[in-house]
Amino acid sequence: MALTKTIEIDGQEVKLRASAAVPRMYRIKFGRDIYKDLRDLEKSMGDSDENASTLDMFSLELFENIAYIFCKHADPKNVPDSVDEWLEQFSTFSIYQVLPEIIDLWGLNVQTEAESKKTSQN
Repeated sequence: MALTKTIEIDGQEVKLRASAAVPRMYRIKFGRDIYKDLRDLEKSMGDSDENASTLDMFSLELFENIAYIFCKHADPKNVPDSVDEWLEQFSTFSIYQVLPEIIDLWGLNVQTEAESKKTSQN
């Protein structure tokens, strides 16, 4: 079961969607493992403190790609096919505000999938 959440980015409402399709979509689009990339981003951000973070340009690109996939999954008709085109609609885009929302949504999705598997095995 997919989970959807609406957040605000640069004054605009943006939908995010998490489901079992996200890792596949991410792997096909970027050739990377979303689980590993999310874990690495969490570590780099520290406690969401901009002064304590160790984010580099590569980490920021990973974040933009992850955010894009969650948004593209939620609204495929209205989200452009390229990350650059999608980012053009925002003047600011804070990893410190958006990434915790994505991690929260992804955690709820994984928890829901685990609970579904437990119920179906009984």
